[in-house]
Amino acid sequence: MTITPESVKALIHSQNFGERIRGINELRQLEKETAYELLIAIIKDNNVRVRYAAISQLDSLGDINLDKSLEVLLDTLYNDPESDVRAAAADAIAGLKITKAFPDLKKVYYDSDDWLIQFSIVSALGELGHPDGFDLLHDALNSDNELLKTSAIGALGELGDDRAIDLLIPFANNDDWQIRHRVAQALGRFGGEKAKAVLMTLSLDKSVAVSEEAKHYLISE
Repeated sequence: MTITPESVKALIHSQNFGERIRGINELRQLEKETAYELLIAIIKDNNVRVRYAAISQLDSLGDINLDKSLEVLLDTLYNDPESDVRAAAADAIAGLKITKAFPDLKKVYYDSDDWLIQFSIVSALGELGHPDGFDLLHDALNSDNELLKTSAIGALGELGDDRAIDLLIPFANNDDWQIRHRVAQALGRFGGEKAKAVLMTLSLDKSVAVSEEAKHYLISE
């Protein structure tokens, strides 16, 4: 069956939420401007799965109208009743590189006690690349949530601020190999003797995954 704007519109306005999700998926096969307009029409659907799918699509379609997309994403980030939909909004903001949304991401991070939302914001800050994200990521390193802490380590590596090196070094001795692995990835993004020395140590790590990751960055220097 040929996919057309009309066929997709019929799906996203169906009473069946499964068909609405199918319609959102088929937006990828339409011209972007048309797909964007159809997507915006369903962004506040009553079904959480449909809203999640729609917000997630803004990552690839939102650049058609960044001002409108930001308006929709911030409304979702602040007001959607479901954590995973709000988290998807943070992901989309990062994917679209909307750096002016940083103050909003920061506010929601500190106002929320929902780890999933905080996790998505921390992950987003690395991709977003906003220099003011350093202090928030520093705070996230002290979280009691291991997933949040691991995400902060990776985001600091992506951010590329040399101040992160001293923050990351203590985690090279963490009991959790996954944290050590993330430290190797993060430090591998930095130059300098201090980062290299830690990578040398990690290249001898008892975890093969950690040692191989460290060696990868040492060889590629």
